Amino acid sequence: METKTKPLSTSELIHMEEAYGAHNYHPLDVVIQKAEGIWVWDVEGNRFLDFLASYSAVNQGHGHPRIRKALMEQAGKVTLTSRAFRSDQLGPFYKEMCELSGYGRMLPMNTGAEAVETAIKAARKWGYKVKGVPEGQAQILVFTGNFHGRTTTIVGFSGEAQYKEGFGPFTPGFTMLPYGDLEAVRTAMNPNVVGILVEPIQGESGIIIPPDGYLKGLEALCREHKALFITDEIQSGLGRTGKMFAYEHEGVRPDVVIIGKALAGGFYPVSAILADDEVMGVFNPGDHGSTFGGNPLACAVAREAVKVLTEENMVQNSAELGEYFIEKLRSIQSRHIREVRGRGLWIGLELVPQAGGARRFCEALMAKGMLCKETHEHTIRFAPPLIITRKELDWALERVNQVFKELD
Repeated sequence: METKTKPLSTSELIHMEEAYGAHNYHPLDVVIQKAEGIWVWDVEGNRFLDFLASYSAVNQGHGHPRIRKALMEQAGKVTLTSRAFRSDQLGPFYKEMCELSGYGRMLPMNTGAEAVETAIKAARKWGYKVKGVPEGQAQILVFTGNFHGRTTTIVGFSGEAQYKEGFGPFTPGFTMLPYGDLEAVRTAMNPNVVGILVEPIQGESGIIIPPDGYLKGLEALCREHKALFITDEIQSGLGRTGKMFAYEHEGVRPDVVIIGKALAGGFYPVSAILADDEVMGVFNPGDHGSTFGGNPLACAVAREAVKVLTEENMVQNSAELGEYFIEKLRSIQSRHIREVRGRGLWIGLELVPQAGGARRFCEALMAKGMLCKETHEHTIRFAPPLIITRKELDWALERVNQVFKELD
């Protein structure tokens, strides 16, 4: 007779993770076993409303049936050909994304950090081949509070000391400027600047929105000095802020757009850069590549994930319900709240230092069935899947109100 193995408990699974895994994360102590839509369940069967959406990678909700179907159908055909051959999914993926975004070409990768590295390589090569910058002298302007990934090149131009400690020496060629300060950019511009790399809204810094006109000013300076305007839309793009891309809020058109996360709805790592011929034309066969980038499974999943976003009106839902949720959060009376800021369903609730840090508020919310995460110690980030309803937001608001009353 077959004996059933007793399922491991939350405490046992946490102990196993801590004993055998690298300690490079500090997650909340919930062990998720199942997810559907906006809800997740732990190993004991407790249900939680997911208000992080896997750092905006599941804008379409967990396990969206259309994306799952696309994954399974493609998995039954072919998953990987490498780029040594062509696939029947890649051309249609390029075409659909270019038509959606208005850009002439797309270069697919896997992770967000890989896409950022691709954009950096494109900008430098463009600088040498098109702009005429002396070899080895290209500069890219970046900003305080940025988060573009975890490679050694990228952490080298981070302003966060912990991201850099013990990982040097770092890649030269990056100049750090204050985020939101247009005059600092104007002063820094010189003939060797090949690009400006910026998040239209900074996510990991706590949903930091730059002053009105900032992106327009950056775009104008790039045009004046013949530099590439590069926006990192890995977290802010694909509907999160109530527009398909966050740069649309200011009516600008970057030269390079970096996308990832929700591009595959949480089923698969897919990222890319979008640009026109002048930039993409710098790449020749052998210059850049990826074994898994643009594979048939990734393309099939991403194609359906983007269709779901547009056809099911998730971007519009983010715009409408984000405005509603921000207004409700701003009405909460608490001595602990310093500021509520956001666009669409991407919101940072910053606490005063005397509040004792955002983590204890996130833990209290978890105890009431709502999962969110602190960022930069004092800010609670709210980013539910874009399929959420007003009724479900009200359910969440009730718990947020309760927690602030109890911790006041």
